[in-house]
Amino acid sequence: SSFDVHLQFDIYRKVPKDLTQPTYTGAFISILCCVFILFLFLSELTGFIATEIVNELYVDDPDKDSGGKIDVSLNISLPNLHCDLVGLDIQDEMGRHEVGHIDNSMKIPLNQGEGCRFEGEFTVNKVPGNFHVSTHGATAQPQSPDMTHNIHKLAFGEKLQVQKVQGAFNALGGANRLSSNPLASHDYILKIVPTVYEDLSGRRRFSYQYTVANKEYVAYSHTGRIIPAIWFRYDLSPITVKYTERRQPFYRFITTICAIVGGTFTVAGIIDSCIFTASEAWKKIQIGKMS
Repeated sequence: SSFDVHLQFDIYRKVPKDLTQPTYTGAFISILCCVFILFLFLSELTGFIATEIVNELYVDDPDKDSGGKIDVSLNISLPNLHCDLVGLDIQDEMGRHEVGHIDNSMKIPLNQGEGCRFEGEFTVNKVPGNFHVSTHGATAQPQSPDMTHNIHKLAFGEKLQVQKVQGAFNALGGANRLSSNPLASHDYILKIVPTVYEDLSGRRRFSYQYTVANKEYVAYSHTGRIIPAIWFRYDLSPITVKYTERRQPFYRFITTICAIVGGTFTVAGIIDSCIFTASEAWKKIQIGKMS
């Protein structure tokens, strides 16, 4: 009959219970199996729920909509230089030369007006150049300007607040030069690395990391006077770092769970069968000795 034909396709043939034999070893292995499967299942579930950050490198300008500009945020304290003397100058290879930049900047007096904290946000072109904190824009140059300083923040581009990404987005934050020579100039040579972060929804955020090297020296003008400054000389790397947030696909999670369950039961069945066969053979040997 058609029913008998359908039965022939059953690859999971059932063995009647009265033909099977339960053992203590089998029960112990079964319990171990369930514990092991539960442990692996929870581990896989944790990995499936959590996101991972994959990074890659490529040569390109990722933020083409920026109009060739980079946002810069600078926060620096000069405890021994009056706010009237502190200024920001910007220069680059496209011919920009701006002395005493004041847009989006703020000067906060320190130490009863003896010092100054400069906070500014400005843009620079995506070409090699520099910006420097100096007294160049002051109406009258001081006799001995003191350029000892403390950098609280120097960051480029959008701020990335991602816990899993440990990058050098504020590499100069916390740089302390308060004990250096007051008349010395400081050169910070920055190599800016474009950085892209793409979250699970596909939204991209553009920022910049940078490496820094610095040197300290005394600079003289053509008249022989010492005019120190704090220089930030930057250049852009052609390499872009991309961080992509990813989650394991659901089909891979199901495949892994099936492999865990099937594999564990198969291996446990082989172990149980070996133990059972060995114990039966041992019993036969003991009976043979007795007889």
